[in-house]
Amino acid sequence: MAAVPGALTPYVTSLEAYDVTMGAPGVHRGLPTTSLTFVLPMGEPLDVGWLGGRDRGKRWSTVSGLHAGAAAIHHDGAQRGIQLGLTTAGARALLGVPAGVLAGELLEVGDVAPDLAELPERLHGLGLDEGLAVVAWALTAALARHGAAEPRAEVGRALAGLTRGEAVAAVADEVGYSRRRLSTLVRQETGLAPKEYQRVARFEASRRHLGHRPLAQVAAECGYADQGHLARDWSDLAGCPPTTWLREEFPFLQDPGDLDPAG
Repeated sequence: MAAVPGALTPYVTSLEAYDVTMGAPGVHRGLPTTSLTFVLPMGEPLDVGWLGGRDRGKRWSTVSGLHAGAAAIHHDGAQRGIQLGLTTAGARALLGVPAGVLAGELLEVGDVAPDLAELPERLHGLGLDEGLAVVAWALTAALARHGAAEPRAEVGRALAGLTRGEAVAAVADEVGYSRRRLSTLVRQETGLAPKEYQRVARFEASRRHLGHRPLAQVAAECGYADQGHLARDWSDLAGCPPTTWLREEFPFLQDPGDLDPAG
């Protein structure tokens, strides 16, 4: 994980250079998050589509908006490139478009932000550290072109409340909107309805704890009714239960459903 330049911190949640050898061809799941995903592969294009095959293609860049389903990333045993997470405000400030219009999409950066269309080519032949510097410079220049962007203060408060698991009606009351008005504004900002956004946020929180605590504890701490509720949500959003994902991502774990929370 690389440090995000100061000017970009309101808009970039993560900046990561990766060079991974898995040993054999396979499929990696790209899971739903409350951030947009921007991937710039280096060496080989990224073979990605939604789980089940929809929109699959090989791309030298991929921009995906918020979504309530998993992507399938096909690889030949190795992957190398740069991946960023963008806030919804980052879509406007860095790409020049509202995040809502990108929800559920898998697009190349040139289709979204023509002024960044040459970025994949500029990374050709570079090392990862050089590539990170080029990406940071390009996005800082994009910010200067588009200008700073933040959601309306009440929308920002609403998203924070939904992320904390507060009831939609309570969030609407807190920001002074009807539920219908709140739904419209959240959809415009994220592309997801309030309950759907909340579901993705809860799922994202659970993923951070998997492999470190027993599943029943993760379910309780993240706002699920019980462990079965957690498993059903994972099957819907990730295409597999959490134990399957843990075996895929961390095959050294012997009993991922019954971990010592201190381990």
